[in-house]
Amino acid sequence: MAMNNVNNNSRKDSLNEGESISRKELIRSKEMKSEQLPDLTVQIGGITFKNPVMTASGTFGSGMEYADFVDLNGLGAVVTKGVASMPWAGNPTPRIAETYGGMLNAIGLQNPGIDVFIARDLPFLAQYDTRIIVNVCGKTVGDYLEVVEKLGDTAVDLLEINVSCPNVKEGAIAFGQKADSLYDITTQIKKIARQPIIMKLSPNVTDITEMARAAEAGGADALSLINTITGMKIDIHKRAFALANKTGGLSGPAIKPVAIRMVYQVANAVKLPIIGMGGIANAEDAIEFILAGATAIAAGAMNFVTPTLTTDIVDGMSDYMRRYGYSDINRLIGAVNE
Repeated sequence: MAMNNVNNNSRKDSLNEGESISRKELIRSKEMKSEQLPDLTVQIGGITFKNPVMTASGTFGSGMEYADFVDLNGLGAVVTKGVASMPWAGNPTPRIAETYGGMLNAIGLQNPGIDVFIARDLPFLAQYDTRIIVNVCGKTVGDYLEVVEKLGDTAVDLLEINVSCPNVKEGAIAFGQKADSLYDITTQIKKIARQPIIMKLSPNVTDITEMARAAEAGGADALSLINTITGMKIDIHKRAFALANKTGGLSGPAIKPVAIRMVYQVANAVKLPIIGMGGIANAEDAIEFILAGATAIAAGAMNFVTPTLTTDIVDGMSDYMRRYGYSDINRLIGAVNE
């Protein structure tokens, strides 16, 4: 009996020692992972971002709606919904329709106007350790310039100039579909902007590289692409258009192959940093954009499906880089076939 007790005690000691070693190994493993965290910082327009993950304009409000689901401090930037010189009511309803692999929207850039935005939304965003990018929209060049000027002395880091929304009848898309108009508005905004400017390009053009070169020639600091693709849906039972606007912007996973192709083309046509977007649903999609030539990415429609998508992508990017032995995200930019 005494011998059995000795054996049992020895076995317990051995187990305890084994458990102790396992715990130490686990702790050391976590410490090593912490020490070897990949560098996700990128630069756009002379501004450093802690990581390349942003929100696509129009899908995240100004972050208030997602603050209970996402730690905004963990994002590279919050890109706000479009802001105009005065309040816009947007288009009549219905304004959203589901499609295979995506959704159509014809919101029409509804927003409360720049004065409300500065008084309400900016103080909220200023609480967080993330870059602030304001999407600027307008119906005339003067509208854009008014918003840009009012944002000049604020805490905003960059301006994303929306010349590519297909859901408004004035401005926006008219500037984004003609190279000379895009060059002109870029030049005028650049003259007065206190922040770097990102021109948001439309995919609804014959040659995306022509538009990218026009924006670059006009002085843009960066480009974002793609905006939504113009589409339509008909309710066969009602024999009526699904959207009151008849057409809307298609977003979601269905457009990702088009977006990847255009990002790759533009990355090989201009020297500006690119924020890639269009159908990003996970970290793998985001990495695909980076490999195609994007410096950063913006997640859009899929935020509605997975509210934590953006921070999930940040974690997934780190995992991918550790798996393949990359210490710096910049080594992956445009690295397809390398």
